[in-house]
Amino acid sequence: MFTGLMASITVMDQEQAQDWYTKVFERDPDATPMPGLLEWHFGGEFGVQVWAEPQRAGYSTAVIGESDLDVLADRLSAAGIDHGGPQSGGGQRILQIADPDGNRIVFSGK
Repeated sequence: MFTGLMASITVMDQEQAQDWYTKVFERDPDATPMPGLLEWHFGGEFGVQVWAEPQRAGYSTAVIGESDLDVLADRLSAAGIDHGGPQSGGGQRILQIADPDGNRIVFSGK
């Protein structure tokens, strides 16, 4: 039985990624378990890992559930993070953003 999930996102520049993801998640990383790895934990066994792997950067996608996409969209806009606003997608609403390397983060919810 599966008990958790860590989405992995690969980036070129760890410092730039840390600044950007800190704005998105509204806090610093919860852990830096090894050089080149940042982690944000959102529940018991759920989170996002950001890896500095220049040769693989920009090809990741993570889908994250969000309880209020309108509030998130406003907060991201205030933080200077571009997006197209919430839209219909797959039977629910989604809000898509891209990090500086082009990795896609899709928030889904209401």
